[in-house]
Amino acid sequence: MKIVGISGSNVGSKTRTAMDYTLQIAREKYPDADITLLDLAEYEMVFSDGRDYREYEGDTKVVTEMIMAADAIIIGTPVFQASIPATLKNIFDLLPVNAFRDKVVSMLVTAGTAKHYLMVEQQLKPILAYMKAHIVPTYVFIEEKDFHRKEIINDDVIFRMERLVEDTVLLVDAYVKIRAAKDAEYDF
Repeated sequence: MKIVGISGSNVGSKTRTAMDYTLQIAREKYPDADITLLDLAEYEMVFSDGRDYREYEGDTKVVTEMIMAADAIIIGTPVFQASIPATLKNIFDLLPVNAFRDKVVSMLVTAGTAKHYLMVEQQLKPILAYMKAHIVPTYVFIEEKDFHRKEIINDDVIFRMERLVEDTVLLVDAYVKIRAAKDAEYDF
């Protein structure tokens, strides 16, 4: 199983910290999984101009091809101005409409206050649904108060991250079995 984590901003440290924790949990629980972090702060991405993602070069091509090859994607995003960051939106714009077909996508969100939790429901989930993702219904929402010196200090957040990883992997396994059963119906 190939899992790609996306740290969806090119500024700040909280989302990257949360993604590091989450992917470490995934590595410990599922050592056979191929797990990669794409921290968008570490890549020089160009803005989407409507081309097919395979026509781009450099970091843009690397990032989009890694996402397209994944079985599961864990998106980490901060909330900026009550919305997703432009760097993450650009990733969605670079990919085809059906980019997440047969992929499981889960989310964790960092925000300054609890008032921004609806961003996931009203913006991120509709984008992922439009792109045909199998969305893990629950997500991890982490507030400013849950961090101290680039560490997560809320044990409940760690527990929810563990559950998010488990739900993501279980959903991938379930969809693999469903597709195999569906394919077995055809006798050619």
